[in-house]
Amino acid sequence: MRSERIFNFSAGPAVLPVPVLEQAQRELKALPGVGMSILEISHRSKAFEDVLARAEADIRQLANVPPTYRVLFLQGGASLQFAMVPMNLLTAEATADYIITGVWATKAAEEARKLGKVHIAATTKAEQFTRVPRPAEIVLTPGAAYVHMTSNNTIYGTEWKDLPRVGDIPLVNDTSSDMFSRPMDVSKHAVIYAGAQKNMGPAGVTVVIIREDLLARSAASLPAMLSYAVHAENGSMHNTPPVFAIYVLGLVTRWLIERGGLDETAKINERKAARLYAEIDNTGFYRGTAQKDSRSLMNVTFRLSSEALEKQFVNEAERAGLDGLKGHRSAGGIRASIYNAFPEEGVVALVDFMKDYERRLG
Repeated sequence: MRSERIFNFSAGPAVLPVPVLEQAQRELKALPGVGMSILEISHRSKAFEDVLARAEADIRQLANVPPTYRVLFLQGGASLQFAMVPMNLLTAEATADYIITGVWATKAAEEARKLGKVHIAATTKAEQFTRVPRPAEIVLTPGAAYVHMTSNNTIYGTEWKDLPRVGDIPLVNDTSSDMFSRPMDVSKHAVIYAGAQKNMGPAGVTVVIIREDLLARSAASLPAMLSYAVHAENGSMHNTPPVFAIYVLGLVTRWLIERGGLDETAKINERKAARLYAEIDNTGFYRGTAQKDSRSLMNVTFRLSSEALEKQFVNEAERAGLDGLKGHRSAGGIRASIYNAFPEEGVVALVDFMKDYERRLG
């Protein structure tokens, strides 16, 4: 049984920064100055109000969130947001546009169809989602309620390099797997949402950044737990929030700020991804699945010449302390998720393993 840390390439729940884990460990029995664990304190206590306020303030600082946006800490993951977005923003007479770039974007559109009219503005399904759509391929509905996109696609290893041009139509962005991985212009969005467990913290909390004027679209007839307006009015505490998950997310956000913010984070992520893609492209033994102009910095996907070689690769890598490399069941192949907290030495270790594997079996 292993006791030392291994390199965790899982797509989520995913790797967390070691300094964050160590701080949470130190403070788990009793928060400094509180005398109780974060797992025990009341969400109505001054101690948790401070944790919540600090997490929001740090998110605002990190992503330069304008004062005209609200930051909400919700539950249910991105999957619940697939329903909450149309429930709150899609009126009966309007149409919502969806850009389909993978499984999660497809699921989001399927949920919206249960609640109103949906138009597929663009899709790369015919190309097995190996790229994101080009600007000329996106056909928007005039006066659409919103345009929904997924900024990074964990399964297929693709990522938008620039936001689609949508004019005055509100842009809704599922950023679950690349949130805070690079600078972001919040002002170009109407709603940004992300489940924390891939790149921001542990499972259990979902961050929603919403432009304040859109809260008026939340109908009074909505169940309270499904209303953005209700959650905003109650400061994310309409019900008991996921206290521990918010606490750890706050630690991660502070860690990102202290290591240089999103500009520095982007440089590190680009360096990690470039090293791995260079090895994939080196000889042809490995084959990247995403088209080069759409390659993700967070989820690097590739294939070998046979499923038998891929299975052996995953098994040997696991024994070498490189865990979580098996591709998603719907896509197969190999997937290395190298989120913000994934250390550069782990990428070096994977590249060294790949070189050795190719030398022995290529």
